[in-house]
Amino acid sequence: MSLTRFLRKHMNDPSQLSLLLDVCPSDDVNASPTASTTSATQLETASPQSVPLASEPKIEHPHHLSEAHRAVTPKVGTRRIMLDQTALDYQLHRSKRHTIGFAVSEEGLRVTAPRWVPVSEIELAIIEKQNWIFNKMNEQRERSVRRLQPPMRWQDGATIPYLGTSITIKLDESVQAGVRFDEAAFVLYISLPASASEQQLKDRVLGWLQGEAKKLFAERLVIYAEKLQVRFQSFALSSAATQWGSCTAEGRIRLNWRLMHFALPNIDYVIAHELAHLREMNHGPEFWATVQSVFPEFAAVRKALRNHEPEKLPIF
Repeated sequence: MSLTRFLRKHMNDPSQLSLLLDVCPSDDVNASPTASTTSATQLETASPQSVPLASEPKIEHPHHLSEAHRAVTPKVGTRRIMLDQTALDYQLHRSKRHTIGFAVSEEGLRVTAPRWVPVSEIELAIIEKQNWIFNKMNEQRERSVRRLQPPMRWQDGATIPYLGTSITIKLDESVQAGVRFDEAAFVLYISLPASASEQQLKDRVLGWLQGEAKKLFAERLVIYAEKLQVRFQSFALSSAATQWGSCTAEGRIRLNWRLMHFALPNIDYVIAHELAHLREMNHGPEFWATVQSVFPEFAAVRKALRNHEPEKLPIF
């Protein structure tokens, strides 16, 4: 069964897919235009948030610590604020900046504020931003847990993400072509002996993935080029660590082969994004309107890629 038939079997309509993801209200898709001859889709990560200084009347944060909270004192150099029944510790740093900034890392919450802003206003800003803070802290905890998980072992029975699902790798020396993909069972058969090294298996799987990427990307580029009424000169696979794709003013497109780990909508978004640069070589409002004209659900997929964690992908 071909890759196209596999997609048709497991997706509703490979030429126009609908996404059922929540759009992040804070995603700014109306960034100001920037002059460029090359545009790239970045592997984005969440950046520290800033909020304007509070102008509301000062409020006092609650001081009714329970006995459990009293027993656990903040670390030296940190402050504590009570949000409902939750004790939130944070590090406060003063600077010359004009806004209150928040950053969440493995060390916890760091708040940076102007020297002249009283602590009461800083904590008012924390209260206003508490939903964002707790969401980021949960994401950081989940990320830390994933880092503690053992690395993938390349062996018979291992699984890898492929087009939004998981496929199992099986060693089978009887495979004639070297690699055979059973799309019904989601099994990738590799013609290697049980004594093969992990590197040999990785290389064989990598070669197969990149071959599938070339075929699929070529098909999707044609579909979206026709939708956008643009022509690209060439495309090549990329192994970039910080970009999903790029496009030059001459129409040369590069797409990261690791997109094959994701569901088809993610791949289509990056392809539509890069082709849209052949009409608007910037990230201004007209560019995003162009993307939306052929991929209405782009904001949801864009958010999913921004929230993607590299630890979720196998290491080659």
